[in-house]
Parts: sequence; structure tokens; C-alpha cells
Amino acid sequence: MRVPFGWLREFIDPGISVEKAAHLLTMSGLEVEALETEGADVVMVINVTPNRADCLSVLGVARELSVLTGAPLVLPQAGLRPSGRSPSETPGGGAAGIAVEIRNTELCRRYAGRVIKNVKTGPGPEWMAKRLEACGLRPINNIVDVTNYVLLELGHPLHAFDLDTLKGGRIVVDTAEMIYRNIKTLDGVERKLPASALVIADAQEPVALAGIMGGANTEVEDSTRDIFLEAAWFEPRNIRKTARALGLSSESSYRFERGTDIGIIPFALDRASFLMEELSGGVPAGAVDVYPVKHAAPSITVRTERIKRILGAEIEEDRMRLILSSLGFAAETSNGAITASPPSYRLDVEGEADIIEEVARIHGYGNIPSVLPSSILSAEGAGARQDFIRLVSGGLRKSGYDEAVNFSFMNPGALEKLALPHDDIRRSAVVLLNPLNQEESLLRTTIIPSLIENFRHNREHGLGNVKLAEIAKTFIREKEGQLPSESLKAAGIAGLERAHSLWRESAEDFYLAKGAVEALLDELGIKDRRFEPSKEPFLHPGKSADLIAGATKCGYVGVLSPAVAENFEIRDRQELTLFELDLDILFGLLPPPPVYKQVPKFPGIERDLAIVVDDGMKAADIIGYIKNYPSELIENAFVFDLYKGEKVPDGKKSMAFNIRYRAAGRTLTEEEIETVHAGPIKDPLIHTGGQSRT
Repeated sequence: MRVPFGWLREFIDPGISVEKAAHLLTMSGLEVEALETEGADVVMVINVTPNRADCLSVLGVARELSVLTGAPLVLPQAGLRPSGRSPSETPGGGAAGIAVEIRNTELCRRYAGRVIKNVKTGPGPEWMAKRLEACGLRPINNIVDVTNYVLLELGHPLHAFDLDTLKGGRIVVDTAEMIYRNIKTLDGVERKLPASALVIADAQEPVALAGIMGGANTEVEDSTRDIFLEAAWFEPRNIRKTARALGLSSESSYRFERGTDIGIIPFALDRASFLMEELSGGVPAGAVDVYPVKHAAPSITVRTERIKRILGAEIEEDRMRLILSSLGFAAETSNGAITASPPSYRLDVEGEADIIEEVARIHGYGNIPSVLPSSILSAEGAGARQDFIRLVSGGLRKSGYDEAVNFSFMNPGALEKLALPHDDIRRSAVVLLNPLNQEESLLRTTIIPSLIENFRHNREHGLGNVKLAEIAKTFIREKEGQLPSESLKAAGIAGLERAHSLWRESAEDFYLAKGAVEALLDELGIKDRRFEPSKEPFLHPGKSADLIAGATKCGYVGVLSPAVAENFEIRDRQELTLFELDLDILFGLLPPPPVYKQVPKFPGIERDLAIVVDDGMKAADIIGYIKNYPSELIENAFVFDLYKGEKVPDGKKSMAFNIRYRAAGRTLTEEEIETVHAGPIKDPLIHTGGQSRT
């Protein structure tokens, strides 16, 4: 926005230099980016933010400067003519036979106009041409120049029609889908209009694209003698949408898109009529003002103590009220609160935060004291939950997993790619009202899709070995209208390249991932756990397991199903392993703090036990039985071999276990070990459907 300082001084005499005025405006939030010399005048180049449409005029800037300096504001002349008649006082009423019909009152809340007869079209005066050029507009003729001049002066766009080209004595305002879809605009281009575009039409054809550009068929030319002057209010979002769709912008649309002052319309018509009579000899002959939807200013109440607390400044209540009143607000104080209604030109003021901002910027940001923020320091360390999360994070790093950090959003298509059944609880996702994009429109119900995308990105950029883990919350929508349930999860993904090795064999990827989970559980001290075959639909059915801790499923680990990997466009030759653990459940299973126990002085003795059992028997059940056997000599047990084949009957399998025996206060004898190992410990196993051998 370019504002000549000489023009500004016709509205207000601030009694200060242009440099001082520029400083005051900048410090109040209206940044003056530069001062440029234009002849004998200085032009202020002002950066007007999109919300301050009221400052897109000389009047708007003058209003701000009047508040900042206390100098009175003087409006430009638009009153009585030599005949003693105001332009708005037209004989006979009506606009000399022009009737206005607003069919869409949502998009056009007010439409006013005035007929001016016997104008003499020609070049505008030099002083007006210089001001238009200083503001970046090209002079055309005295009629069009007046409309542009008033636009810059008051901030409200006007448009002049050649009255003789308006057919049927009517103006109709409606959307293009309801009247006309095509129009030839002033730039000579025939345009196909969007259905929602607002159109101004006469009785037979469109005459203007509302708020953006007039039609070529009603253009004011040298032969024009009578004109119809239009001033209206159009809904900003519709103008913005239409201008973007057509790739068409103008000084008018720039202001209508941001919101114009519906209350200044009569004065803008009076001012333009005054100038046209002055410069072209035209005589106002009639006026019309259709105003179906009256402007209703919001009433906003703010507690004065809240204003002080947010600004961190002691401002008197009367000072707050005077600031708002000087800005044109209707402001009253009562019971420690201020109730204010903004003027019609302040469409950006909608809530208490806006009221507080107005008080702050006029009071002066420099007058708000700078103080160090206060905080309560505590000697307490991290809580048990924070320590638990750090322990989990450290445990995953020890297993070689790098930390990943993702947004808490998810692509709706990820649930389909995971092949989750329709009744799976993880399909109960929260849909975002304002997502960043369609690919991130759900809150995550599982971390796995994010990690798969992380893996794919790293592999596509040439990284061979990828091991990533993330600790984050997932969200499940349980009931409409209620907040979702949140669960803290730890998830990991690993894809390893098989390099040349000195070893003849290496562990399968599944057992490496399972080992990482078990190492983490050992670090947490959770001993009551077992693994069972998993039924997760996205895991390999023969290489996956659910983690059962206590009596609750609290996670899973396994190899990603090849079909699901294909869904995510992962065509890796090596297996991809995943795990996801519910940390909320694991946190509840943490054992009491460990108590020091003296390291055993006496050696342990190990014995192997091989048994043939039914094929459906689980190793975890057998280990659980061994560990729970009522003997204080049994220290630990684990499975180390599984065999099916020759000499093992059909439907059976051979499993080998290692059992460690130890006594705290003595060295064990062979007889003591054999009493447990060769007798009672294996007898129940034999009775379960298998044979045993030591």
C-alpha cells in the first residue's frame, strides 16, 4: 500500500515529520517498509497484513495516526453543493428509474447506486493523476479516475456503468449458475464463469463480475453522458474463490477479498458524486440503497485483569476503554470487565484476543515492561513413568535400534494395506477436521505404518541395514463425541542385508527381533512372560509371536507378510521384522525395585532334558512348568533344540531343554540332582503324552 504523506495530511495534521509518523505506525503493527520521494511529496510504502483491510486506504492510515498522535481526523468534502442539495438528497427518490434486485443476500448484503447525468468525459485533473500514479494506478479519464481515487482514499471500490447501456432499468445480483455463465470483461476477454461466481446483470445480460471487473459492454467512454455509480458489499470468500479460479485480480478484488466496510457505502457514493460534479459537471439525479442484511457487530467482553495478566503490564481500566473508543469501538466498563463492539470497518476483531491486541499495540509494545519469566524449581527427579520410558528407549538403543520421530497422523489407506479385518479395533481411528493433507488425515492407531514408510525411504536412499524404533502414543476412537483413548507404544522395524560372513550359519531375523524384545523385558525385570503363535494379519503366520505378560497380550513380534510388504511397495529380498509393545501394560507389570542378593559362591550344575511331546505342545508351557516345579534347586531353564523326523512318531516332536541347578549354601551332589531331574520333574511330562530321556 502506497500512501502519499501530503494526501494523508488532508485527513490529519499530526504535527510530526513523515519519519516520525512512519515510526509510530510501524511500532503499532502497521509496518512502513520504505519512504520514497515523489516530486515534492514523500510516499510511505506500507506492508498491510491480510487481516487489516481497514488500512488499505488513506483514511484507514489516517485513522491509525489520529489514535497514535491524538490529532483530530477530518473527513474529505462530500456535503452540500452550491445548489444547497446533498448528493444523497435526490429529487423523486429512486435511482432515476434503476431498480435493484439482490437475489443472493448471503453473497451481497448491500447494493447502492446513484445516477449522475450530463457528465463530460475527458482527462482528469493533473493533481489527481499525480496521486493515482504515486499509488501505482494509471489515469484513464475523469470518471474512472474518480472511482479509483475514492477507492484509494476511502478503501471502498466503486464502479461506473454507462447508463445508456443498461437495459430494462434493472440491476440483478445473483450467482452465475442462476443467471449467466459467460461475460466479456473490460480487458476484452470472454470468460466462462464458475457456477458460484457472483454476477451483476441488467434485464438482458451480465454487466459486471461482482467485486472483480466490469463488463466491456457497459464501459464508460468519451461519448458517455449519463452514468450509474455502483457501491456494494460482497462476501470476501466468494470473491477470493472466483478471482483465483479465473486467475483475475484487480484493485477492487484485492480489497473485497479481505473485507470492506459495509457502513461507508453511502459516504463513498457521496464523495464520488461530489468529485464527479466538480470535475465533469455531472448532476446527481437519483439514488438507490438496497440493504437486506444489516451489519451486526459482535459484542466482546474481556476481564481487565485478564488483559493485564496476558500483557504483563499494569494498564488502568479507563485507559483501556479510551484506547478502544479512540479506535471507533463502542466500549463500556462494568464490574472489572470491558464490553466492546468493533466498528463496521474492523472485520478482523472477533474475540477477546483481538481486543487485547488492540489495547497492547496502542498502549505501545515498548511500554510493556520486560521481565524474566518466573518458574518453580524443584529438586525432585524424574517420576517412575519417565524413568520407565528412558529405560525402554535405552534398551532399544542397546539392541541397535535408532530412534525415529514421526507425526501422530496416518494415511487411511495404511489400514487397508495392513489387511486388518473390518472389526479390528485399530480401524476405529479419529478423523482430523483440518488435516495437513489427505495422506495424514487420521490419528495413528498403530505405529507400524509410519515405521514401514521410514524403512522404505531409507532403503530407497541406499541405506542397507535399517533398524528403527519409535516410542509414541496411539489413539483409538471408542465413542462419538468423546475423546479417544490413548496408549503409549514402543515399536520397531529391522531390515538387514546379509553380508559375507566367516560363520557358516547366522540366526534368523525373526529370532534377532524376538531377542531384542526379550532383552528389553529382561532390562525391565519382567520375568512372567511367554510367547504364543500370533494371528496378526500382517505378519508371517509361521514366523510371528504374541507377547503374553502376566495374563495379558501386550505386544507382538514377527516377520512382515510378503503380501503386505508388496502393498507398501517394499520389494526387499531380505525379511522385514516388526514388533510393537504396549508400554502402559508393561509399566503396570514392573516388579518392585530389586533387592541386592549376594552372588552365589557355589557352582551350578547343568543337565539336559529331551522329551517327545505332542506337536501342539508349546515350549513356553514346558519351561513354565519346570521353573514352577516345587524345588528350590532349579535356577533356570531354556529350550535349545527342536527335532521332527526319523524315529519321531507322526504328530510328535522332540524338544531339548537345559536346566541349571544350584544351592545357595553348598555344593550340590549328584544324588540331589538326580532325585529331581531323573524322577519327579519328568514324570508329569511323560504323562502329558510324551517320552523323556536324559
